[in-house]
Amino acid sequence: MSAAAPYAALSPDVVLAAVDAAGSWSDGRLLALNSYENRVFQVGLEDGGVVVAKFYRPGRWSDAAIAEEHAFAIELAAAELPMVAPLVIDGQTLLRHEGYRYALYPRRGGRAPSLESRDQLEWLGRLLARIHAVGSRERFVARTTLDRATMIQAPMRAALGSDLLPAHLFDAYRHAAGRVDDAVAQRFEAVGPVRQLRLHGDCHPGNVLWTDAGPHFVDLDDARTGPAVQDLWMLAGDEPMMDALLEGYGQFRDFDPGELALIPALRAMRQVHYAGWIAERWHDPAFPAAFPFAAEARWWEQHIADLHEIADDLF
Repeated sequence: MSAAAPYAALSPDVVLAAVDAAGSWSDGRLLALNSYENRVFQVGLEDGGVVVAKFYRPGRWSDAAIAEEHAFAIELAAAELPMVAPLVIDGQTLLRHEGYRYALYPRRGGRAPSLESRDQLEWLGRLLARIHAVGSRERFVARTTLDRATMIQAPMRAALGSDLLPAHLFDAYRHAAGRVDDAVAQRFEAVGPVRQLRLHGDCHPGNVLWTDAGPHFVDLDDARTGPAVQDLWMLAGDEPMMDALLEGYGQFRDFDPGELALIPALRAMRQVHYAGWIAERWHDPAFPAAFPFAAEARWWEQHIADLHEIADDLF
């Protein structure tokens, strides 16, 4: 497979053959699901069932890091938490076919949560507290930490090393991103040490599916070590929503209110990471099609202006 087009050889036939190789005979039904970092497909089975096949982006995570993702999901499911965990096939969850690493998951439907509902927010808060209670039992070894090196400095290097960033904006971007890095460092230093634990890592509303029986969580692809507030702020659009989440959270686990001061820094880190992620993945044909605005100088000009505003607010 080519580094410039890592999924070029992942044809429908290869996807179906991978499912067959795992012992789940496909019936030819195949639906591509929304995913940019990996490739995810819903595959129909001859027995009438359905599985979800997730093909990991080559080179992104080590086998050990993927194994930790799977083990965490299985640990959460074993604790009777509504986490969709990979299927175990002949004692393995990480499978291989035609050079690709993949995993199979049961299909779990649902709709987006109603984050305007205080009851639903409290429910999510209770579940996140229980997820964090499990997450605090052990430590990740192979997976990354939510820190400046991972979320600012590496994406910054990717943007600076990409032809996507207009040459005449190179110095302006470097200065703006550097200011954010300094401001985030100061905010973390001001808050002081906070407890680190295994997190979902990307707990936005799209990774929570609601059914008549309640919610379930999907996609631990960005699971990493960090502060508990990371899994809360992405679900809370304002202070009343955060209050509702914490009301539920506090029923199962103590929360350090000092972590709330990290939210602006965590939001800033995510914004720097977003631009660097697009720049790093621009060789993947899916990215220019999905993010055409990133090829325009005016988008980078606005991004630079946003970074300065973020830094000003943090200092």
